[in-house]
Parts: sequence; C-alpha cells; structure tokens
Amino acid sequence: MRAEARTRGELDALGALNAPIATQRLRLEPLTAAHADAMFEPLQDDAIYRWISATAPSSIQALRERWARHESRVSPDGSEAWLNWAVQRTSDGVYVGKVDVSIGEADTATNVGYIFFPAFWGQGLATEAVVAVVDHLIGVGVTRLVATVTAGNAASARVLTKAGFAFTRVIPGNDIIRGVAHDDEEYIRIAHTSRSAPGWGASRPG
Repeated sequence: MRAEARTRGELDALGALNAPIATQRLRLEPLTAAHADAMFEPLQDDAIYRWISATAPSSIQALRERWARHESRVSPDGSEAWLNWAVQRTSDGVYVGKVDVSIGEADTATNVGYIFFPAFWGQGLATEAVVAVVDHLIGVGVTRLVATVTAGNAASARVLTKAGFAFTRVIPGNDIIRGVAHDDEEYIRIAHTSRSAPGWGASRPG
C-alpha cells in the first residue's frame, strides 16, 4: 500500500511507534525535513563515516529532501515502518545525533541504527538515547530487536551491549564501505512482553 493511502489506524500506529521520547538529558523528536538546517553541518564530520557505508549529505537541500521522504514513516513499498528520531540535548537545545529503526513484522525491529556527532562522543548520550528508544519500542510491543555494527567498531558495540543486546554472530562481507567489503557483527535483544506492537502494517502487501 502506498504510504499516502494508509488508513487512519495505521497512521495512528506509526505515530505511536515514532512518538517523542524524553530522558534525563535528552529529547528525542520524530525526525523531519526541518531538522536538516541544524544537523547538516555536524553531519559533515568525516569521523562519523569511518565505520559506516553512508556518506555526508551534499547540501542542506538534499538532506531536507531525503528526510522529507521519510516523514511518512513507511518504506516506499509499504513493507517496513521507518522510524527516525532527532536527538536533542535538553540543557541547551543542541542536536547531538539521530536514531533510526526499521520494523518489518509487527513485533520485530530489523535494523536499529544511530549516528552521534563526534563533539558529543564519550558522554554516554548515544547509550542514553538508544536505551530510551529500545525501552519505548518494547513498551509498545516490539519483542525482537536486531542491530549490526562493522567489525572493529568497539564503541558502537558497547552502546548495544549497554542497551541489553547480545552478540550473536559475524556476517562476512555484509557491508561495503568506500568500495571495500567489511564484516558486520550482529547483536540481538529479545524482550518478553504481553503487549502487541501497533498494527501499522495490517494492510501492507503480502
């Protein structure tokens, strides 16, 4: 089903999945095109891209357009919910990074990812944000969460283990970073909950 044709119930479910979240030091807002103005410049730091295949956005306008396409919270083919949060430090309103999650089956987060700007590394902010997102998703009924990090990215792996993920396997050659194949480490968290995740995908393609 095309994103713009989704039912009110599905839109409400997507809103519940990608709801705002508050922690002791952070505010996590649903990411929109409007966040591009504040986040473009810190996304230019080369250190961000050492361990990931993504590249820095080429312009503020390109970033606005990319994030605008994600505002529906649904993949183009309707098969996944695409959740994205901009992470803001509450003490001064500065944006420190972003968290994104793809959800396939109603109770499974197939890809938990995050980018935090180097100026804010080493302060526990990534862990605080990821823990908050994971707790939120478990609270609305998600029971299985999967994340991968490039082998050797110890800092990112520590964030996952602090958020309750357990290492499960190495996936050889799973990512291409600037033309070179890299192994990924897979981490999974299993939660036990009596709730069911919101049925955002009840009428997605079978």
